[in-house]
Amino acid sequence: MGYSSEMNGCGRFMKFSLFFVNFIIFIGGCIVVGLAAWALVDRVPALSKLVNDDLLTGATYVLLVGGIIVAVIAFFGCIGASREVKCMLLTYFMIVFLLFITMLIGGVLGYVFRGKIYGEIEQRMKNSLRSYHRHGITEAWDITQETFHCCGVHDYRDWNLNGLNMPESCCREIAPKQHLKCTTYTRIDPSTTYINGCLNTTQVYVQKHAVILGGAGIAVAILMFFGMIFSCALFRMIK
Repeated sequence: MGYSSEMNGCGRFMKFSLFFVNFIIFIGGCIVVGLAAWALVDRVPALSKLVNDDLLTGATYVLLVGGIIVAVIAFFGCIGASREVKCMLLTYFMIVFLLFITMLIGGVLGYVFRGKIYGEIEQRMKNSLRSYHRHGITEAWDITQETFHCCGVHDYRDWNLNGLNMPESCCREIAPKQHLKCTTYTRIDPSTTYINGCLNTTQVYVQKHAVILGGAGIAVAILMFFGMIFSCALFRMIK
């Protein structure tokens, strides 16, 4: 298989362009996988329970799976481009088109979640605080308060205002995994208790993850779009 004589120059350009784009897509796919894994390990599922919304976690899983498949397909796309195999190029185009849609959806979901943060996260956190003793919600609140050194939604008084005892996760640590028993005190001491609420820090944290994941997904989707164009052009040139 090869190119017609008059298409040799253009054909070689398409061939190397496709190879280069696929190499960049492969690197991008690996980066997306790393970012998605980081987000899942870095307490995103717990925060999703805290704000009672699985959209961010769902978008993270979409990008994780999509990134793995993108990296594998891009690797084979490099082989298909170098060997000039039409059936491999056609298969590559079809798979990349489906992955393009997947990565684009994952990226858009990340930005959609970012847009919802300021309008809904406060009320969702208040609702989850009232359900503190439900399975999963307790862990989500404890992880959030210990991680961000905060207590309640707006401040520590939210617990008492909702008829709940302030949990020990509001207590400052004096050693790893050892809390002062600040919840037994009748007066709150800022030296032993986190007094600021978790709303602002949670908003910033979730927004940062949404922007990074959404941007990574959309960037890879754009690269894949160019990969489809080059593979289609190269397919037509191969005799």
